[in-house]
Amino acid sequence: MKFPTRLSTVVILPLVLVACTPPYLADEEGSNQRTINGAMIGGAIGGLLGLTSDKNKTKRTIAGAAAGAAIGAAIGQGLDRQAAQLREEIGDDRVQIENTGTELVVTLPDDILFDVDSDTVSTALRTDLLAVAANLNANPDSNIDVIGHTDNTGSAAYNRDLASRRAGSVASVLIDGGVAAGRITSFGKGEDEPVASNLTEEGRARNRRVEIIIRPITG
Repeated sequence: MKFPTRLSTVVILPLVLVACTPPYLADEEGSNQRTINGAMIGGAIGGLLGLTSDKNKTKRTIAGAAAGAAIGAAIGQGLDRQAAQLREEIGDDRVQIENTGTELVVTLPDDILFDVDSDTVSTALRTDLLAVAANLNANPDSNIDVIGHTDNTGSAAYNRDLASRRAGSVASVLIDGGVAAGRITSFGKGEDEPVASNLTEEGRARNRRVEIIIRPITG
């Protein structure tokens, strides 16, 4: 009967801590809410870790939740700052930058990155990718996934291969810009993770993309 009480502490404490956290950045994307999300996630994880201790479980749970919330809020704030920098440095509204609270997702549509069936990065987008590379170099405490996606036109095998080659090309530009190769993992998911319907040209265009996912190193 005691476990639910401790579990409620895990959930409630991060909310209390976050309520006392001042806004860091408040932009049109709701950056303060993502800082809150980061604090809540960190607090919940920290609290759950505290529950694994045999002695002084309640104290450890509270301490774990407090520490986790603080770490999560700091990560969220750092990502807010980095996202704002990226938007300013890239300056291209077609490139989407999303802060989830735990990572940044930079989405580059294929139609501005590559010609049809090509894996050669366009000259114009190479400049934007070098700006991303400079940002990553200025914020070195992260790992990066570069993931290629396609629509469902053609065979699944061909699409996965094309997506992999395109992700590799984007990763190569980042490395050319000075980002350590050991920080980057590139791969293709082909048509497996659409973000829109493949029944329309508009939907297929949205599905053809490369995502750069920036994950802070927390430990």
